[in-house]
Amino acid sequence: MTSSEIRNSFLKYFEDRQHTIVSSSPVIPFEDPTLLFTNAGMNQFKDVFLGTGRRSYTRAVDTQKCIRVSGKHNDLEEVGRDTYHHTFFEMLGNWSFGDYYKKEAIAWAWDLLTREYGLPKNRLWATVYTKDDEAELLWKTVTDIDPNHVLRFGEKDNFWEMGETGPCGPCSEIHIDRTPHGTATASMVNAGVAEVIEIWNLVFIQYNRDETGTLTSLPAKHVDTGLGFERLCAVLQGKKSNYDTDVFTPIIQKISTLTNKPYDGRLESPIPNPQSELDIAMRVIADHVRTLAFAIGDGAIPSNEGRGYVLRRILRRAARFGRNLGMREPFIFQLIPTLVETMSYIFPEIKSHQEHIQKIIKAEEESFNATLDRGLEKFEEVIQLIGHSKSFPGEDAFKLYDTFGFPLDLTELMASERGLNVDVGTFTELMQKQKERSRDSGKSTGPQTAVMFSVDHTKVPSTEFLGYTQLESSSTVVEIVDGYAILDKTPFYGESGGQCGDTGILAFRDITIPVLNTLKDGTVIGHQLEAALLQVGQSVKAQVDKERRLSIMRNHSATHLLHNALRRILGTHVQQAGSLVGPDYFRFDFAHFAKLSEQELSAVETLVNEKIREDIKLTHHRDIPFEEAKKLGALMFFGDKYGDRVNVVQFGDFSKEFCGGTHVSNTGEIGFLKITSEGSIASGVRRIEAVTHHFALEYLRLQEKSYIDRVDKAFEDLNELSRFKSELAAVSDSNEELLHNSFGGYEQRLADLKELTPVPAEPSPELAFCFEQLNNRDHVLEELVQQLVEEKKLFEKEIARFRIKSLTGSMDDLIASAVPVGGIRLVTANVGAASMDELKSLGDALRAKLGSGVGLLASIIEEKVQLVCVVTDDLVAAKRIEAGKIIGTIAKIVGGGGGGRPHMATAGGKDVHKINEALTQTLSVVKSLLRT
Repeated sequence: MTSSEIRNSFLKYFEDRQHTIVSSSPVIPFEDPTLLFTNAGMNQFKDVFLGTGRRSYTRAVDTQKCIRVSGKHNDLEEVGRDTYHHTFFEMLGNWSFGDYYKKEAIAWAWDLLTREYGLPKNRLWATVYTKDDEAELLWKTVTDIDPNHVLRFGEKDNFWEMGETGPCGPCSEIHIDRTPHGTATASMVNAGVAEVIEIWNLVFIQYNRDETGTLTSLPAKHVDTGLGFERLCAVLQGKKSNYDTDVFTPIIQKISTLTNKPYDGRLESPIPNPQSELDIAMRVIADHVRTLAFAIGDGAIPSNEGRGYVLRRILRRAARFGRNLGMREPFIFQLIPTLVETMSYIFPEIKSHQEHIQKIIKAEEESFNATLDRGLEKFEEVIQLIGHSKSFPGEDAFKLYDTFGFPLDLTELMASERGLNVDVGTFTELMQKQKERSRDSGKSTGPQTAVMFSVDHTKVPSTEFLGYTQLESSSTVVEIVDGYAILDKTPFYGESGGQCGDTGILAFRDITIPVLNTLKDGTVIGHQLEAALLQVGQSVKAQVDKERRLSIMRNHSATHLLHNALRRILGTHVQQAGSLVGPDYFRFDFAHFAKLSEQELSAVETLVNEKIREDIKLTHHRDIPFEEAKKLGALMFFGDKYGDRVNVVQFGDFSKEFCGGTHVSNTGEIGFLKITSEGSIASGVRRIEAVTHHFALEYLRLQEKSYIDRVDKAFEDLNELSRFKSELAAVSDSNEELLHNSFGGYEQRLADLKELTPVPAEPSPELAFCFEQLNNRDHVLEELVQQLVEEKKLFEKEIARFRIKSLTGSMDDLIASAVPVGGIRLVTANVGAASMDELKSLGDALRAKLGSGVGLLASIIEEKVQLVCVVTDDLVAAKRIEAGKIIGTIAKIVGGGGGGRPHMATAGGKDVHKINEALTQTLSVVKSLLRT
């Protein structure tokens, strides 16, 4: 059977048993912040197990895309070296939500494996939880498995838990004996033996574990199974390795073609040899490219944080293995078409995002290749220095990470190939210090704590949301939780999907209670109250702040128009990566790998405003089946969670989005959109901020006033230019302070002028005339700025001349303080130079006056230590001492390095607190060199 036939037969087997075929959820679990990646089939049904969601079906079957590269499921080091570990894999699964239970799950699993797939019964083993008498009895009664092949294990192997608390239960695993003659014994099961591997896990969710660890029975019992697709293919296709199945062979063949290297997966040797190293490299790359393609296709971007950093590690690891195959140019991106050809029939998203996936991978390859060779050279240098040591220094591992972008696991991989261990402790310590410095430099003065609202869904009923069609309701308080009132029904929208929560009032009798915010936990909506005056059972009038809600709806609808405008102007690779929709503005994050040009921003803004003026009517498809929504061609919206029934917001043919938020009835209500900023927030992720309606008009009016004020100020500066020139002429050698004061005022004016750029003309009649007048002045401002730039250069030269003259004037005092060392003079001083050029000029002046000796001058310039060492010609000629040797030793004290010619050398360092120590230690360094 081909892999496609195996996958299809699994789905059909359970479809014939009344299971609904469900699409795989994305590998990026945007709705679940506790996960970096979707790592199991149950992730998309987590809300059902927690009791916060439900489905229209009680039986489901699917194949789920999974990524496991971190946490307890980190198999990265085994990938490519053994036959069955992967970072990306498919998990086939059948599900029961309060429907059938252990008996059917066990019987169907046995029937499918032995009758449909024809696996030999004597090679199958089943494990059950040590206390699960029921499961053991069922294996021995509803199947004809060898009773001796049913084994009991403890919690570690056969008890499944979602987390420390929550739904959990015993599980039953199915293992297959792949030894040559079927001679596996019980001791080989769950023992990490490659020939006896688990292929299917049947999880029986029947308990809830509370904070004390106590287990209580759930009101409904569920079945959650996971069958490893790649492992099943290897078994059914008679392959010893997953990589020899048709899941991987097309990709490996493409790698072999691109690299012009053979692949011999049959080669099995306990001794490393050139061919086995090539095979490992190809298997690693074949695995890693699948992870990259599916993660990027589902919206992730390689970066330096979170899941983005995991992807960057995976890509750089693959690139390093590419070097083992002789690949020095980007090539991983060229494997994507092969992957699309073999897997897009079941996962069409990788085909629709193919261009985007290839661009991202190629850009990352190019970026890393630029530093990979230099990093490898540094690695080899360290290897030569450590000699017979078995430990690769943590300091050098950190430098490889910090300077050359080598993830720690990549350095560990290279070190292990040389029989070395990395000093991870020191690396971790240095990494922690760097993080602390980063946190200190980025501290915010404002509060950062997120407000949380959570309820026990077994005790609190769902809230009926009325806010799509009304802003007032008569409701009843059903619960009070931590200052949040929960009503039986409400027009208040709870914060979700990027849209902020409503405010307003709850009123009863003559009492009015402000609602400060509205939050949501699953299907329960909580109203944050200013005062605790309500009781359970109280009837209230719930009234949303109408004007605020209207502003929020305008902005939310505008995000949909903006999203589609970006896709049409920039390309369909654009995907939403987050949003915040408030009443006064909104921000929209999206995947794109380049700064938007002025032309692109203008085109996007113009297109959105065209659609606003077209007054397109909203079509709100509410509570429709998920599959029906997909057939409409709706885009999934970041941050929302999609069950079996969903909402779709549609504005004509221009925009169709999955969205649970509230929206205007037609685009004309938005009024006008103005983009206020665009920038990068992470690698490959951009952010646009914008305003609409009267907020947009107010923004333009303020912009107009500010622009006019700055233009007027610029003309005042032009009139004052002659005064600046007069001040400069009046400056003498003894009047440096006046020059600095003039220059300081001048620089501020220049900065103000450089900010003056023409305000883009908008079609609003009340502003058009003003913009036209302002644009006519642009050429005058350009001439002014150019003139001032030239003046700035003169000022800088004049200041540098004054500083050097002032400092060299004190050279005699420095020489008088020289310390005699072995018949020569040593001068050390912190001279307070403003630039390295100044410091070098002072060094030249010192060397000329010193006679016979050594000088070391230091300054703190731009928060770093800068050093210059000079040695007189007589000492250089006699080869007694060289500036480069001195500076190399001293620079280490301040955490830096440097070098130069024998008579002059320069260096820099980061540790400004050790500048005095460096000056003091110069004496001992010079003494040691004179003795050699």
